[in-house]
Amino acid sequence: MPDPESEQHWKTYASGVLGFSFVSVLFLYLLQRLQPLLPLNFGRTVDPAVAFNTAVSFVTNTNWQSYVPEGVMGHVVQMAGLTVQNFVSAGVGLAVAIALTRAFVRSKSDRLGNFWVDLTRGTIRVLLPISFVFAIVLVALGVVQSLKSGVSVLNPDGSGSTIALAPAASQEVIKELGTNGGGIYNANSAHPFENPNSWSNLVEIFLILVIPVSLTRTFGKLVGNTKQGYVLLSVMGVLWAGMLAVIWWGETHANGAAARLAGSAMEGKETRFGLAA
Repeated sequence: MPDPESEQHWKTYASGVLGFSFVSVLFLYLLQRLQPLLPLNFGRTVDPAVAFNTAVSFVTNTNWQSYVPEGVMGHVVQMAGLTVQNFVSAGVGLAVAIALTRAFVRSKSDRLGNFWVDLTRGTIRVLLPISFVFAIVLVALGVVQSLKSGVSVLNPDGSGSTIALAPAASQEVIKELGTNGGGIYNANSAHPFENPNSWSNLVEIFLILVIPVSLTRTFGKLVGNTKQGYVLLSVMGVLWAGMLAVIWWGETHANGAAARLAGSAMEGKETRFGLAA
């Protein structure tokens, strides 16, 4: 374990970020490529290009998915690979945010703290406890948490089909808390297995907001002037309100090509809870 009192030169801190991220990409890539040898993979094989794209994407916290998650990634890769990266990539982001704040405070020093200490503290003291509690909340609200491959159902026309199941709740929380994206189901949080009702929707929106909003106060406390944190929060609020107004108007006043192609611009939009939500 690193000495919590030790300090690193900014170049060493940056090297830690990049080195940890490189190892994470390599580990996640190999985990996906070895999926046929892992339990709970249901016979799925991950293409090399898909594995590389996914590894880089999840490590960099962008979480782009060029595949159907429930049809490609087995449960072990989801839990030991993608969910883990949801935690540590968010932890890296927290560490970099704190290091940046320290740079404002320590203008006459080239020491930014210790990356490994910041990563460990952010992951264990912030992300894990909140995720543990809210995973239980989401399960109670109906989010799926299962190691089964799926459940067989009878369609209205009499035919049968299988609905994929997954340990969704445990990944859903950190996905939102770490602003990761990249859900177990292809429709992300618009899927009823990840976000079944208005209460779960409210909880997940709260999880998206709680760390970015709290970091504004963290900034104010670290620089010794909480008013600066309030200014940052106010700017965020103004930007949010402005974009909300523009998007609200656009969604309620479809015209031109959008009106003629009704329903064609719905990718990524959640409609179950109404326009206001």
